[in-house]
Amino acid sequence: MKFTKRLRASIVARARFIEDLIIEQCKHGIAQYVILGAGLDTFVQRRPDIVSKLQVYEIDQPGTMSWKQQRLIELGYGIPEHLHFVPVDFETSSWWEQLLLAGFDTSKPAVVACTGVSLYLSTEAIIATLNQIAIPATGSKLAMTFYLPIKLFDEEDKPMQEIAEKGARAAGTPFVSFFSPNEILNMANDAGFKEAKTISTKNMEALYFKDRTDDLLPASGEVFLLATT
Repeated sequence: MKFTKRLRASIVARARFIEDLIIEQCKHGIAQYVILGAGLDTFVQRRPDIVSKLQVYEIDQPGTMSWKQQRLIELGYGIPEHLHFVPVDFETSSWWEQLLLAGFDTSKPAVVACTGVSLYLSTEAIIATLNQIAIPATGSKLAMTFYLPIKLFDEEDKPMQEIAEKGARAAGTPFVSFFSPNEILNMANDAGFKEAKTISTKNMEALYFKDRTDDLLPASGEVFLLATT
């Protein structure tokens, strides 16, 4: 576990960043939250005080969505009316079209979160995704993670990244997309976002790891794009 603690710290930090963002935006009146690549996200179950004010759309593969719904029912959580599962076969159908069919309202602002996904998408697919996410009403927020080229990693994180890339290739899900911060911002600007900035590992350290006594710090390599329509 000691070899992966920086990676685990990064995952915890990005989850906290997203949740802080949706809580803040909810206070400002945003009432739609889209999680692209939701997986086993548990925000709805953990923060009923927040999500009761939201329409939450969780998007992922049909198998994942089906299993998750079954487990929520088995464990007694149930499926609240404001939680919408949007199963999508990304190879054969449009997640955007399925989101609209699920009731998403493009005339109302939303927060769209997408973490740990861009690494597996082609540049063309990422650009198409950004173009679609830029459509919702003015004031919508996108928080999306990207990975830097390995040459921009801190030296201590490069060996673990090489192991991760090798493992991903062996599993048939290779990492395919890496971008510098300027490239990320250029894609966001080209997609039509009015404001865009990147949140670096150092920013995350300042937000969530300042003054810790256990030397826990997030790994370098992952960058947030925070953009506003």
